[in-house]
Amino acid sequence: MLAHPALSTTAPRALLISLALLLGACATDHKQRVSDAAVTPLNDLNLVKTPIPEVLKRAKDGPYALADTRECKGLNEEIALLDAALGPDIDAPDEDKPDWLERGGDAAADAAVGALQRTAEGVVPFRSWVRKLSGAERQSRRVREAVIAGGLRRAFLKGVRVQLACPAEPVVSAAK
Repeated sequence: MLAHPALSTTAPRALLISLALLLGACATDHKQRVSDAAVTPLNDLNLVKTPIPEVLKRAKDGPYALADTRECKGLNEEIALLDAALGPDIDAPDEDKPDWLERGGDAAADAAVGALQRTAEGVVPFRSWVRKLSGAERQSRRVREAVIAGGLRRAFLKGVRVQLACPAEPVVSAAK
């Protein structure tokens, strides 16, 4: 019996090697998200809490405060701290943004991490009630509010920087 060339033994091996390399690359770039998805049941029980960076706590307390925003150097330093906590802003240079090939890999990784996240969420029965009773829902709301306040603070500080005619320091990508 003649075998189809596509069904030879080398084709499945090549496919497996390609998938392993793709998953390895995804695991490297998305290690934190995979880790977060894996501890979802512990978050739901409020045993593991997402820490809120100090710069976001300060932003939540006063997103429009002008106390330390009178000097260009102070503005740029606080914006850099917010960039490190929040990731690159929408006005980041194009070299900090992924190209189309990276976006495709990110989409595949996002799908895989999403599937892991949904599976982990299914571990705890009556998850929404458990989250409310354990305090995890309240902690998630605090984290969301801090991230939103940080984004508002960064935008506000960039506006103040423009108003004071401060030169913008080069954007430094946060460590991945």
